[in-house]
Parts: sequence; structure tokens; C-alpha cells
Amino acid sequence: MKIRSGSYYVYILHCADDSLYVGSTNDLGNRLHKHNHLKSGAHYTKIRRPVTLVWSKKFKTYAAARKKEGELKRLSRTEKLEFIS
Repeated sequence: MKIRSGSYYVYILHCADDSLYVGSTNDLGNRLHKHNHLKSGAHYTKIRRPVTLVWSKKFKTYAAARKKEGELKRLSRTEKLEFIS
């Protein structure tokens, strides 16, 4: 198992079709670029471009970021919108 160090981010994107996407990464700027411009972005966002960052939070550990990502993914759309407002 590869041990990662550094900072990790959980984020919510608003997609062109008005949907929301939740993800995590260790390089937020690079990941946003991929979501909007490259084939290596998530398939979900590739077909819903452009996407806009509407929320993000930095975490110290990969485990903490993934835990928060999972919590956010389980929220309904309404709950996500309440969370980011």
C-alpha cells in the first residue's frame, strides 16, 4: 500500500447541467483543470462541462478526506445545496 503525505481536498463542483459532483484529490488545481479540459477527468464531469468549484476543504490526511467525501456523497441534492450555502 502506498502511503500518501501532504494535503488532501474534498470538493463539490456545480456542473453545466445543474448537477453536483463530489470528489477528493491531493492537487485541487490540477484536478479542476482535468475536470474541465482533459480526457483524464471523471467521465461524469467530462459530459457536463464546464464545471465550477462551489466548495472545498483541506484535510491533513487521506483517510479524513475520503471519510468526508463519503459523507457528502450520501447527502441528497437538497442537503448538498444546504451544505454549500
